[in-house]
Amino acid sequence: MKMPIARIVALLAALFASSLPVEAQQWPNRPVQVIVPFAAGGSTDIAARLVGQHLGRVFGQQVVVENKAGANGNLGIELASKAAPDGHTILIVPETIISNPHVYKVGYDPLKDFMPVAQISRQPIVLAAHPTLGVKTIAELVALAKKEPGMRYGTGSGAGSQQHMVTAWFAKIAGIELEQVSYRGGGQAINDLIAGHIKLGTLGSTPLIPHYKAGRLLLLAQSTAARSPALPDVPTFEQAGIKALTSDQWLGVFVPQGTPPAIVARLNEEIGKALADPAIKKNVEDSAQEPVGGSSEAFAKLVRDDYAKFEKLVKELNIKVN
Repeated sequence: MKMPIARIVALLAALFASSLPVEAQQWPNRPVQVIVPFAAGGSTDIAARLVGQHLGRVFGQQVVVENKAGANGNLGIELASKAAPDGHTILIVPETIISNPHVYKVGYDPLKDFMPVAQISRQPIVLAAHPTLGVKTIAELVALAKKEPGMRYGTGSGAGSQQHMVTAWFAKIAGIELEQVSYRGGGQAINDLIAGHIKLGTLGSTPLIPHYKAGRLLLLAQSTAARSPALPDVPTFEQAGIKALTSDQWLGVFVPQGTPPAIVARLNEEIGKALADPAIKKNVEDSAQEPVGGSSEAFAKLVRDDYAKFEKLVKELNIKVN
């Protein structure tokens, strides 16, 4: 008698499960901690909570997003690097993880202490201005900055972050001087920008869009090669006359080195499903982030390539911690 197809599939599934490491078979067996190394309200925090909600539903375990801000993200990143490699601690972080080691003395090695899981998104870095600054274009800003050197601008992260590098890159090409004011997260920078305590801000697009649409802020330029579909009226830096300046800000998921490959594969699969979910995809896109997903291997290559790129930029722009 032939065995029913359903029975064959069930047996194969059981065989596959039994071949997984014990850790992977039992995972997750308690709440999963998602470390976000910046304050609530910024691009990283918003995306982390969307992904965390999906993982909580499919895993049947509580997924807790914890904001561990400090030292330009280094505090939370280092905390994650020392966590047990059992899949119960996940780090969601922008490219700060690979730019910081070129500027700061850090207690982790991003290429050795972490395993890249998946890229969540990419988005433009956007230069925003308070309406009272009196500029509406990059050209007007450059003219004003030449009259008033040392104009202050806020970032949601510190020296050596991509937000800092993009602005330093812009200033070098334009021949102007700007002074960075770093915050513990995008949400805090936005609050001071809206209040007019600072008149310029360079941030990920996510927290800026609601205030741009409400007319509280002007967006002067975005860093990607092409305009984000969520910001069709905002020129790129190249379109605004700042040639050769293009850069994406990405967001990704990492786990401590030594996490079982089966857990990494499952996380990658579920994050891909989350980014394909119409509701989550729309939320990500509405914040001017482009969902990416893809394999762990593709993300690992991006991490290695950008690590080398940031090392070069830090030297060329002479970026140092004050």
